[in-house]
Amino acid sequence: MNTPERSPHLKETDPALYELIEKQLRTEASTLKMIPSENFTSFSVLEASGSMLTNKYCEGYPRARYYEGNEVMDEIEELAISRAKELFGAEHANVQPYSGSPANQAVYRALAKPGDKIMGMPVPQGGHLTHGWGVNFSGTDYVQVPYGVNPDTGRLDYDEIRRIALAERPKIIWVGGTSYPRIFEYDKFAEIAHEVDAYLVADMAHISGLIVAGEHPNPVPYCDVVTSTSHKTIRGPRGGFILSRINDSFQEKYHSDSKFNLAKRIDRMVFPQLQGGPHMNTIAAMATAFQEASRPEFKEYGKQVVRNSKKLAEELMRRGYKLVSDGTDNHLLVMDFRDRPYSGKDVAKALAKAGIICNFNMVPGDPRKPFVTSGVRMGTPALTSMGMKEPEMEVIAGLIDDVCKNLEIGSVAESVHSQVAELCSHFPIPGIRE
Repeated sequence: MNTPERSPHLKETDPALYELIEKQLRTEASTLKMIPSENFTSFSVLEASGSMLTNKYCEGYPRARYYEGNEVMDEIEELAISRAKELFGAEHANVQPYSGSPANQAVYRALAKPGDKIMGMPVPQGGHLTHGWGVNFSGTDYVQVPYGVNPDTGRLDYDEIRRIALAERPKIIWVGGTSYPRIFEYDKFAEIAHEVDAYLVADMAHISGLIVAGEHPNPVPYCDVVTSTSHKTIRGPRGGFILSRINDSFQEKYHSDSKFNLAKRIDRMVFPQLQGGPHMNTIAAMATAFQEASRPEFKEYGKQVVRNSKKLAEELMRRGYKLVSDGTDNHLLVMDFRDRPYSGKDVAKALAKAGIICNFNMVPGDPRKPFVTSGVRMGTPALTSMGMKEPEMEVIAGLIDDVCKNLEIGSVAESVHSQVAELCSHFPIPGIRE
């Protein structure tokens, strides 16, 4: 098909910026996008994100705005809310957070006070900065109570998590991560949280699309609050949302102002405590992404993401590489180079030169510093969006192996990059070309 010229107005008015965007497009068309948190959106999501809704300002919530002329904005936001609730079976949804970290910050402010104990998985164990890591607000404003994986298996030890919770009695228990390749058992976390009277909050940013596809359990029935980004595996715009119960079983114990239920407290923290006007173009793009995620073809996409990830892990282990937890159940895997003379950063940079875009990442028990690391994290969401399946994963594992065995040989990286570009040429970029 004939592809229409992209961004003709930008090309005319700002050719320097236009060319930089085109440069990035050419890069992505000839490399393997394997960072697990990255993906490709549809034409519809891009159109909504770049729509005239960028021009609209509407502080407040639907039917309770501080500016006039927002009747249509109310309908758009209500549409996004209803679709999010239906998609995950939630009682309440807030779609205004600017991204995942602001969403998590709102939850802290709604459920806890500075100095309260917060239980979460540290970054080296596979968690996220906002789950209590020391350099983040969550680690400076709150007392971190860490839990991690079993060093021998790379998997969560729920008996140990329960022991820590009983000893420390945290106010909030976070469950979720950015580099944990296994299933989170929300029912077990819920039992622990109930036993110690803690709020249970799931951060499903990485796996929301897999939850919709039925490849990962849904945290909503088990958790007081669930947060997420609207990109990654759900294939929407760069934004965030919060799902919650409406009523709070701990309200009388922890909150004297009984007129505000759990949902209202969260809404008040998003606006006006932490944010001003919502980004309506993003909320509109979220609405259409949620609609796309409700379709049967999206569920098949999510299942293929996991099949691809498992195949890639299988092929890398067959070639002698150690993976954290010896495999994966989701969209990502982490290669473990603790027993190698080179670091995760060395490997990630070499792979990038070869057109394979991953990121260096800490592994449990990592002896190297966070800016060096012993691991490399990679995933399959974007590759699957391009249409790649198990045969391509086998090819990609071979290319990764070629690079890792020849880190210092530039000609190998060049050769692999050529093979990567040839492979990518057979798979269109969603939202850019068909």
